[in-house]
Amino acid sequence: MQIKDIVQEKKQQNIQILKEYLESFKNRSRAESNLLTILHKVQELFGYLDKEAIEEVATIIQVPLSHIWGVATFYHYFKLKKPGKHIISVCLGTACYIKGADEIVAKLKEELKTDLGGVSEDGLFSFEEARCLGACSLAPVVMIDDKIYGNLTPQMIPQIIKEYKRKHKE
Repeated sequence: MQIKDIVQEKKQQNIQILKEYLESFKNRSRAESNLLTILHKVQELFGYLDKEAIEEVATIIQVPLSHIWGVATFYHYFKLKKPGKHIISVCLGTACYIKGADEIVAKLKEELKTDLGGVSEDGLFSFEEARCLGACSLAPVVMIDDKIYGNLTPQMIPQIIKEYKRKHKE
């Protein structure tokens, strides 16, 4: 079985879980009033608001697709595209910014070949900003998944990215 087949099988399993979850929302008014809860469930299952899953939601709860996407795009929490395997959050809080976070952002853009809010072409990294990561004494700071990298310089970024790419190949 190829990886794409495994991924498709997992997606179908998640669609089935979603259908079962939506059974309790058959009443349209109940579904509309719980749309945020439903969208959270979709994101929990898929990691983002998968188009096919949202279409399934619209069909089952009988709410127009345009209304669902309107709600989804209004709230910053929801991811509308598939995230990378690793989430890179660069702190843009005051301490980090004063100590060169803008240079870190520029180097990450160069290395990842994407802007803030984007995903690298290889799908390995999502590139996000954070207002504060709570590690001001280590400024400038980047968090990759749950690991904090502090006292960064732009010259350190390529090696950090290279290490994650190496681990991914193993």
